[in-house]
Amino acid sequence: MNIYKDTWVEIEKIVLTSKERANNIPMDTKGTDLKMLCKGFLLRDSLLGEEAEIITLTGRIVKGMICKVNPSYDHGFGDFIPEIMYIGIQARSLLGN
Repeated sequence: MNIYKDTWVEIEKIVLTSKERANNIPMDTKGTDLKMLCKGFLLRDSLLGEEAEIITLTGRIVKGMICKVNPSYDHGFGDFIPEIMYIGIQARSLLGN
């Protein structure tokens, strides 16, 4: 898929590989690369999955692999975890409320 200059895209860049991460973090965290996601306007025609440079809304020029075209802004707290639902109920019963 050809993506044209000035298209709004999201790039992914590995900031630290798993071997470069600090020793004082949990092992499952240490075992994964630290990745940065960044959105901006494409500076040159590129292909999806190819390394490219973007300019962000704040004017920074960042290089990374294109992972999304016209990405939306979204935020969530992850998938529902049934076990967490009972924490508040258990806390109230322990506190006598």
